[in-house]
Amino acid sequence: MNEKDAIAGMVDRESLGKIVAEADTGGRAPTGFAAGLLFTVALVWSLFQLWYASPLPFVFGAFILNDTEARSIHLAFALFLAFMAFPALKSSPRAHIPAQDWALAVAGAFCGGYLFLFYREMALRPGLPTTFDLVAAVGGMILLLEAARRSIGPALTVVASIFIAYIFAGPYLPEMISHKGASLSRAMSQLWLTTEGVFGVALGVSTSFVFLFVLFGTLLEKAGAGNYFIQLSFALLGHLRGGPAKAGVVSSGLTGMISGSSVANVVTTGTFTIPLMKRVGYPAVKAGAIECAAGVNGQIMPPVMGAAAFLIAEYVGISYAQVVKHAFLPAIITYIALFYIVDIEAVKLGLKGLERQRRRSRLQSLAGFLMTASGFVILCGAVYYGLGWTKEAFGAATPWIAAAAGSAVYLGLIAYRARHPDLALDDPDSDIVHLPDVATVAKTGLHFLLPVFVLVWSLMVEQLSPGLSAFYGTVALIAVVVTQRPLTALFRGEAALAAPLRAGFGDLLDGLVFGARNMIGIGVATAAAGIIVGVVSLTGVGLVLTELVDYLSGGNLLIMLMLTALICLMLGMGMPTTASYVVVATLMAPVIVELAAQNDLAVPLVAVHLFVFYFGLMADVTPPVGLAAFAASAISGADPVATGVQAFRYEIRTGLLPFIFIFNNELLMIDIGGPFEFVLVVASALVAMLLFVAATQGHFLVKSRWYETVALLLVCFTLFRPGFWMDMIYPPFVDVPATRIYEIAAAEPADGALRLSVAGGTLAGRAIQKTIKLPLGLPGAGETRLKRAGVELRIDKGAVTVDNVIFGSSAKKLGLDLDWTVTSVNVAADRPAKHWMFIPALLMLGAVVGLQMERRSRAALKA
Repeated sequence: MNEKDAIAGMVDRESLGKIVAEADTGGRAPTGFAAGLLFTVALVWSLFQLWYASPLPFVFGAFILNDTEARSIHLAFALFLAFMAFPALKSSPRAHIPAQDWALAVAGAFCGGYLFLFYREMALRPGLPTTFDLVAAVGGMILLLEAARRSIGPALTVVASIFIAYIFAGPYLPEMISHKGASLSRAMSQLWLTTEGVFGVALGVSTSFVFLFVLFGTLLEKAGAGNYFIQLSFALLGHLRGGPAKAGVVSSGLTGMISGSSVANVVTTGTFTIPLMKRVGYPAVKAGAIECAAGVNGQIMPPVMGAAAFLIAEYVGISYAQVVKHAFLPAIITYIALFYIVDIEAVKLGLKGLERQRRRSRLQSLAGFLMTASGFVILCGAVYYGLGWTKEAFGAATPWIAAAAGSAVYLGLIAYRARHPDLALDDPDSDIVHLPDVATVAKTGLHFLLPVFVLVWSLMVEQLSPGLSAFYGTVALIAVVVTQRPLTALFRGEAALAAPLRAGFGDLLDGLVFGARNMIGIGVATAAAGIIVGVVSLTGVGLVLTELVDYLSGGNLLIMLMLTALICLMLGMGMPTTASYVVVATLMAPVIVELAAQNDLAVPLVAVHLFVFYFGLMADVTPPVGLAAFAASAISGADPVATGVQAFRYEIRTGLLPFIFIFNNELLMIDIGGPFEFVLVVASALVAMLLFVAATQGHFLVKSRWYETVALLLVCFTLFRPGFWMDMIYPPFVDVPATRIYEIAAAEPADGALRLSVAGGTLAGRAIQKTIKLPLGLPGAGETRLKRAGVELRIDKGAVTVDNVIFGSSAKKLGLDLDWTVTSVNVAADRPAKHWMFIPALLMLGAVVGLQMERRSRAALKA
């Protein structure tokens, strides 16, 4: 590395903390009383959220809050800290807080907390706001928009302002987008004084779930887990060609699982991996783009998914565990594909891996892997069945026994860790980079997995609420943060334990404060996104968007999906993950559901919401606004726009997946027949994605010719969507008389779905015919299952009519309405399995492999 690059690298790394602060926690660092107040308020916010998520209010019967009151307090903290921590302009002071920001912070806290402060008074006069109510609401809206501009940039503020203007401009707009408008009193009641707007579902999820998960991620990073994951990935993969890039992909996936920010994910891992990528031969643009793509993809990785997982569960009306199940396979596939992209780039550049300190044969490595995997499986089985037996034997005492056992395991792991030196980050700018030994690195951080285990166990096995699960996981992590230093010192025989104990409590306080400051932008963003939700329900603009996209697409479903994807990309620019999802889901998800149904494609709601989520998230890498690209370029020293363009090229593979799972729901683990079909779906999807990467990168075994690229794309399409070809030969469904609907609903398996062809009319007199896929949930009688899905039917003289649709149910979200007619039930046709189409696709793949192997052999002979 030359002197100029070294200096540039130092400058860039010095600015990273500022970049993350400006984007996530606020760029202001005051001193004196203001610093103390900022620290204290952030700490109190974290403690409040821990109290609210815990069972303690009900145990002690004190400070029990309903959802509306908690949301109000949550927003009050977010607004106060937004004006304290985020400067108004680039030229605004960072070292102190101006008087006007003090006034705005106090006013914001009052308006945000208005529903909590005057909850009883407002409950006695619903729908009748006083002048003071309206003043607080208007002031709160203005302050919220300003707080959003400061904390997350102008994009959401501009979009929300346009929607507010749309409320009052409705009667004066062209006929296609006009509406009757609303008074100031009606608008403010909708947006601020009820739970239909700002204080709606998005802010509720931020209050109940998101804060605790962000806090969990912050504390985990403070404990040293981020460094551990990075070093472990580097030790495992650094010896491969392009090893630092592959380590960056894996470590970004690990940290992204519990991170709520693309920018923070890029900076956390990129500080270490991007300079190493450059050292082994990756150009600066590609090094930054790889880390950018890996960091952004962390937001689609369960269990947190940038906090969108909890919102998807709320909006779709399914459990959080189901969201994780549906989202897991696409996330894994896209990371494996990025890993393959890195490998192709390494082949093109002729790169090699770094030297290991201790060499192992392939047989030794395989044996070590198999022993580790077997031990993990045995351990999981022992824990699962051991806890099951404990529940039967000891009943209510089980949690205490499990806590004691967990504490004993923790002490054992800390004692084991104490026998090994602490991890130290290798300097990526040094002349020689040594790979750390895998076994040595692994031994130093096994105890970090315990809080993650508590979190995942509570969520997936005990199936507790996400908020309560995050509380238990965070409590376990707090114990780790406070005790790991003094216990390590104790097991090492050190006499002075006071200093490590103080350091542990210092880490805890810093983690609680930084966790709260990381939540400022998310809290403000979810509240501001609620404005759009409120305007859509008040004005009916969603129907306008549906008609607009339908008109522009000419009724073509594929063009409609492309238009929707483009709109999601535009709406998501400059917004954090959570706000981006709320906006695109509110505006565009109903468009896909409606237009797909009119094209006789019954799309599950979760597929629709994941579609808009993926494209809203891709805005983080899309020039010219991609925030993650700017963060990566600050480390690499490359042009941010060039980095964003290259990262977007890598992200094309992620953009392909939503189109696939709209048409092939098996990719989301929906409608899979059994274990064999599951293996077939996973294997075919993985191979298809790797072939897509090879085609778009122009390199498979060797550099591909144009006809080989076309063949690879054709094979990829067939593996992803074999039903496309089979449907040309055999119809996928047959129509059954609607009068058999109860019989067919009863026969569907657990979590099955019923395909219905329905017809009816809108309030505007427009005739509708479409197909919907109604989820049925638990087994039972057909009529009971349909009622649970939100629809009651009337069967009379061979006609099946919708007698009632429950508000907020799956049936309502799918657009079913009162007095519509169920014209038929679509059941799967008796036809050959669509997977037979894999055979010709694999034969074509074999032909491409044969051609490229022959060319590679000829090139080797010439060399």
